[in-house]
Amino acid sequence: MPLFGNILECVGNTPIVKINNVSPEGVEMYVKVESRNPAGSVKDRIAVGMVKDAEEKGLLKPGSTIIESTAGNTGIALAMVAATRGYNFVAVLSESSSLERIKILKFLGAKVLLTPKIMPATLRNQVADDLAAQHGWVVCRQAENPANPEAHRNTTALEILRDFEGKRLDYFVSGYGTGGTISGTSSVLKRERPGIRVVACEPAKAPMLSKGEWDFHGVPGWVPDFIPPNLDTTCYDQIVSVTDEEAYDACHLLARREGIMCGISSGATFASALKVARTAEKGSCFLVMLPDTAERYMSTPVFDNLTGLSDEVEGYQEWKEIHWAGK
Repeated sequence: MPLFGNILECVGNTPIVKINNVSPEGVEMYVKVESRNPAGSVKDRIAVGMVKDAEEKGLLKPGSTIIESTAGNTGIALAMVAATRGYNFVAVLSESSSLERIKILKFLGAKVLLTPKIMPATLRNQVADDLAAQHGWVVCRQAENPANPEAHRNTTALEILRDFEGKRLDYFVSGYGTGGTISGTSSVLKRERPGIRVVACEPAKAPMLSKGEWDFHGVPGWVPDFIPPNLDTTCYDQIVSVTDEEAYDACHLLARREGIMCGISSGATFASALKVARTAEKGSCFLVMLPDTAERYMSTPVFDNLTGLSDEVEGYQEWKEIHWAGK
């Protein structure tokens, strides 16, 4: 293991892990575990890319402030980069965001501006734009910043090609929020492996790609109330919708059958992949993006059926009565 000069050098090269217990018979499934990035999500990649791009353009100087509208993960990633590079960071996110995300942002030194739950992403973006103009701050505009998909062309896609060299890969499955991951990665995969099929996943409550409809949904980071400019709508071959409940169930499935802890968007992506895999040609191989980790969602419905209380195990109460009574 090399010595790293700073935490940003640890971004990328995340592991691709085989699914052994819940894949449909005759199909191979792998997941790319993006929680292994230093700030815990796939968004570390674009945060590094967007900040370096802004630096090269002369937009950032020591002590500058970056502001961004975010569902949480891009904000956390930008807070990490800002701390490393000597910038200030302000995150604009919905008050519906998980408490864990809000506290992680503040832990990294960011300031957090919470908008009303019913405010759509377009207006949150306007908050960031207007405050940036007022204060002379830099806004990344991740949904339209070309450095976003470029980061995935330069890192995510190349890692996948390297790790699957000499191996079959038939499907690449990803959700979308800003469109950077699926667009940037698939552009390279399709060029190098023309036969690969790309599956785009979206919430059943917000089928923007399949029906042009949007409503509030329970998959943080997915599908704002607009089609992001960074989303190449020709990059995918199939669209799969998934319910909030299916996403939560897939999170539990991966944790309890594979030992993989992942967040809600990861569960939604994996649930979508399972739908396709069940009818796929025998011998097919899938790669599924898992954007982040479960610990970011302990205050959300995915953890609602779990408590901090002691569980019932036969013999434990009797042991306490014998060995601990009166102490």
